[in-house]
Amino acid sequence: MHQDLARLEALAPDLILVAKLRYQILQNIYWMAPVGRRVLAQKIGKSERVLRTETDFLRAHNLLSVTKSGMVLTQKGQTTFQGLEAVMDNLLGVRAKEQQLSAVLQIDHCLIVPGDSDQQTKVLDDMGKLVSETLDLLLPNGDNIIAAMGGTTMAKIADTLSPKLSAHRKLTFVPARGGLGEAVDIQANAVCARMAFHTGGQYRVLYIPEHVSERAYRPLLEEPAIKDVLALVDKSASVVHSIGVAALMAKRRNMPLATIKMLEKEHAVGEAFGYFFDASGRVIYKIPRIGLQLRDLQNIPCVVAVAGGQSKAVAIKAYTKLAPKQTWLITDEGAANLILKGVTL
Repeated sequence: MHQDLARLEALAPDLILVAKLRYQILQNIYWMAPVGRRVLAQKIGKSERVLRTETDFLRAHNLLSVTKSGMVLTQKGQTTFQGLEAVMDNLLGVRAKEQQLSAVLQIDHCLIVPGDSDQQTKVLDDMGKLVSETLDLLLPNGDNIIAAMGGTTMAKIADTLSPKLSAHRKLTFVPARGGLGEAVDIQANAVCARMAFHTGGQYRVLYIPEHVSERAYRPLLEEPAIKDVLALVDKSASVVHSIGVAALMAKRRNMPLATIKMLEKEHAVGEAFGYFFDASGRVIYKIPRIGLQLRDLQNIPCVVAVAGGQSKAVAIKAYTKLAPKQTWLITDEGAANLILKGVTL
């Protein structure tokens, strides 16, 4: 594919430039719709005159329509855009960038979707679809246990999983760790339930609090319901999780002010599985919770980390210093470009 595209670009560079521009217009309308011409021109760095010429062409071919609120893609436009994603990703060099990012982060696989999820919320949908495709690629047929973490990103990812994932598979989703002190709909139990709903799988719940003392911890491990779920977690074929920004995660979990100040003093940048770490990957603080620990990831065949947006670039790079080598990172251009540029990292 790369060679064919390189030959086509050598043969007809003007054609390729036009195709790239029109694809970029469709892509940004898909993300931002409804959107006005002036805002779109600023977004893609073209003059309104140039943009008008191209959008008139796309409108004439029934790829977009203009409403009172702005431009939107027609059904034909959405189908065309989605059908071109794989080809244009290659044309725009995304695959080469993925290989470069894998080398920089020293993990086996990185997959990059276009856009920045900090600015375009639909980018998370694309990341979720890629999670589903990745699991479909990696999971064997038959029984599969998938451990999942909670959080806002994971809740969004859960709603984009496909029933195709259950073809020739019996899926059971289990919380990777004990519950968080967060809104119910983004706790790991709720995420697992939504993943099961969208794939046609099953799920189990783990009803334990986030913060448990050593005194309370031991008896909980003997509870039959908890023991059963933890046994399933230990047998997981895959774990799907996100990566958080340390300061935001600490505040969202209502951690004590003294702990938050300690994290700031120690320059914590990221969080995953209840571990807070600095830019070098040094663990600064760990929330005591029942379930998967970072060290357990080494024994799980398929580890999928999902995180995007420029705001998470530092946290992603720091986390990969702790991540097992078999990790598949699914991210977006916002985070990937910043990591590769080395800006502020």
